[in-house]
Amino acid sequence: MDNDFIKYIEEFEKVLQNVFHERYNIDQFSKERGIPPVALREIMAKAPLSVAIPENYGGRGVKVKECLRILSAASYESLALSLTFGINIALFLEPIAKYADESVKNDIFKRFLDKQNMGGLMITEPAFGSDALGMETYNKKVGDNYIVKGTKHWQGLTGMADFWLIASRQKNSDGNLSRDIDFFICDVTRPEQQIVVEEYYDNLGLYMIPYGKNKVDIKVPSQFKLEPESSGVKMMLDILHRSRMQFPGMALGFIKRMLDECIKQCNERIVGGKKLIELDQVQYQISRVQCAFTVASAMCFRSSSHSGIDNDLSNEGAEANTMKAFVTDLMQEAAQIATQLYGSTGFKMDNVGGRGIMDSRAFQIFEGSNEMLYTQIAEIIGKLMKRKNEYNIYSFLKDFNLTDKSHSHFKNEIGFTYTPGLKQRKMIDLGKIFSRVISLNFVLEMEDKGFRKDLTANCIEILKHDVSVLANSFQFKNTVEQIDEYQVNSYWYDFV
Repeated sequence: MDNDFIKYIEEFEKVLQNVFHERYNIDQFSKERGIPPVALREIMAKAPLSVAIPENYGGRGVKVKECLRILSAASYESLALSLTFGINIALFLEPIAKYADESVKNDIFKRFLDKQNMGGLMITEPAFGSDALGMETYNKKVGDNYIVKGTKHWQGLTGMADFWLIASRQKNSDGNLSRDIDFFICDVTRPEQQIVVEEYYDNLGLYMIPYGKNKVDIKVPSQFKLEPESSGVKMMLDILHRSRMQFPGMALGFIKRMLDECIKQCNERIVGGKKLIELDQVQYQISRVQCAFTVASAMCFRSSSHSGIDNDLSNEGAEANTMKAFVTDLMQEAAQIATQLYGSTGFKMDNVGGRGIMDSRAFQIFEGSNEMLYTQIAEIIGKLMKRKNEYNIYSFLKDFNLTDKSHSHFKNEIGFTYTPGLKQRKMIDLGKIFSRVISLNFVLEMEDKGFRKDLTANCIEILKHDVSVLANSFQFKNTVEQIDEYQVNSYWYDFV
């Protein structure tokens, strides 16, 4: 990392420290909606989003390692602030840098740098959450413009963003919607591009970020349409996979904060004449958070060299889904452990652990629920196994590029056979197994570059244990089904 950026990130971290701990009350932030404009101005004055703007437009050059470092610095203090940056970087600025017409880039990037503008992405609709290809928002070309109409919801920065990337499907002359996806840049400062917020949602966590329901009825000049390299669906996958490969940046700072809080609490708290840190179970719990820190670090290391905008990530579903699903599970576990170790104090709304439970929970749901992503990982690798006609998990992973270093650590746990046509609950177990083995591969790649071996050794043991548990779950014959009309003969009071 160059000295210029090291100096920049140190100054940025000082600004965050000043804003959240000296000038303003971070605990108060956690209880109120939004972030005070004066506080946001101080943070944005350091132009953190410049990391996602090309150098020829005045930015720092869209270097992944810098983007991840900014996200990590922010999430140590505030997961909501980091997500705000993540939305801007991965879901707006990077797609603009890669797919927008050159004629529109300069003004957009200039407004981000000079006026601290923000941008977001609109895909999700009330009736079409994860089923993005079924969206009903449509576009129709009229002269040199496109009319875009529809309803979107759960967009982070609702009512706050100056720009939006809006996904829609082309309406054909017969009134049917195309199977492909188009993206349009909406500038809400233009009279014909106003987004009407029909409702603000009372979100359970991430209080700083406004979410809501948005009515889209805009006219956009044709040059504001993103141009895919092949199809719109592939462009959407490239955007979403790149975003998922930046989740580790948001996760790392948050997990490090949970780890530091756990160690501090357990060194200061005395129970029964002993420090909490002396208890065996407490040491194990902290070691699990340290494992999460190691995995998130390795994912950042991997993403820095593989997820740049010069790369096409549309076919990298196994790797992208592994990063998003596993690291967000680790975020939630770290917050749960920190809250537990704080005892009753962790149940206060201003406690960083308790608040972290709700703030990190959403990460397991948005941009593809983790159950869906684990299923997709299993499906992707299952197809590769079928193509190779190799159904023994261990034998396949020996020659798989994402597990070439890690597979040997799991020889006793994954020497079983995959059978196509499994129920989803089994596919989820299998996807989780693959994600852990893939993640250890990232860890071992990072260790080869000098990462400390004691953290790696602990990480290997914990992931081996977790894969063993998952393998047992996978092989257990689970035929349980939900029971209709369960209320009949099920009231305990009748049998006393």
